Amino acid sequence: MILLNRRDAATLLLAQLLAPRAEAAAAEVVIDNFTFTPATLNVAAGTTVTFRNRDDIPHSVVSALRPPAFRSKVMDTDDSFAFVFDRPGRWDYFCGLHPHMQGTIVVT
Repeated sequence: MILLNRRDAATLLLAQLLAPRAEAAAAEVVIDNFTFTPATLNVAAGTTVTFRNRDDIPHSVVSALRPPAFRSKVMDTDDSFAFVFDRPGRWDYFCGLHPHMQGTIVVT
């Protein structure tokens, strides 16, 4: 058991209050030339992944799970869709308009 005097306890409390807060992690998958880049993305649980369409034709993002865990609207150029991956595991996905386009999010 550690005993702190008032000054040390106050210093410790102040340090905790002033410590930088951890922000939610973020990552991005870019859609361009009929490809998800990166094809496989590794993230920590709780990360928000944004899928951004940089292609000149519409695309969507659909979870390969049945029923889908996520499904974006059809995204035109420069549109985006974000999803929070809060559970560990492998999350495969594809483009709902071009099913040959596939990618994976690995959550640890």
